[in-house]
Amino acid sequence: MISDMKIEASNDISMLLEIMARLRDKDTGCPWDVEQTFASIIPYTIEEAYEVQDAIERNDLDDMREELGDLLLQVVFHAQMAKEQQAFDFGDVVHAITKKMVRRHPHVFGDAGQRGKDLVKGAWEAIKNEEKQERQERRTALGLVEGDGPGAFLDDVPRGLPSMKAAVKLQKLASKVGFDWNDPHLVLDKIEEETQESRTELAELLKSGTSLDSVEMKSEIGDLLFAVINLARHCHIDPDEALAMTNQKFRDRFAHVESSLENKSRSLHEASLDEMEELWQAAKSLT
Repeated sequence: MISDMKIEASNDISMLLEIMARLRDKDTGCPWDVEQTFASIIPYTIEEAYEVQDAIERNDLDDMREELGDLLLQVVFHAQMAKEQQAFDFGDVVHAITKKMVRRHPHVFGDAGQRGKDLVKGAWEAIKNEEKQERQERRTALGLVEGDGPGAFLDDVPRGLPSMKAAVKLQKLASKVGFDWNDPHLVLDKIEEETQESRTELAELLKSGTSLDSVEMKSEIGDLLFAVINLARHCHIDPDEALAMTNQKFRDRFAHVESSLENKSRSLHEASLDEMEELWQAAKSLT
């Protein structure tokens, strides 16, 4: 039953939990909050994580405080819905992560014999493997998975990750067992191969008059993107950061095209492609 405690701003996490419980109350809560499910708020959870990233990259600590609060609210929201289903609550979430952090850092929280630097090497993966096995056994006992053996090697990569980040993690994990190129030039060769396959598929679709958004074309483009991401990884470059840099470069150069046209009392819609290309090349020389 929802308590009658006074609701006001507080540093105490219990107040936030109370607020969410009241919002979810079927009789007196917020209609929008009440109708939400785990699945329906996934986009908001992901969006809030990106908002935190944006504040960090802008070095805006005031904004970062606000965005971290929004992200915390998402955790509390999920925990409240789980509590209503008698699955777990926020306390269980906190217990799980504190247990994991203590376990994974024996060199910090263990006894004196576990605190040597040399003991840290390899310990992280060993502990994670133990946790993975325990999780598998627990889920099997709960009837959430079939069988009692370990999961597939690549199951450590969450399926809900953004595709670009998932590609990097999949490649890194496969690399640990030697399934990888040892020379970036070989990755470039793979990119050329995938580019040619995309050209071939595109030509066939155009020739047959088939829609370009075919499953085959989507597959070829996916293969090409995967190969490009692989090149970034081999060059120790975060592909997401590289793309963000190019996005900003595109914004700046396109803004130059737009402002140059405005100086001539012309709009983007009035300019020809050749005129915009000329201004684009001029913008490239400036950045």
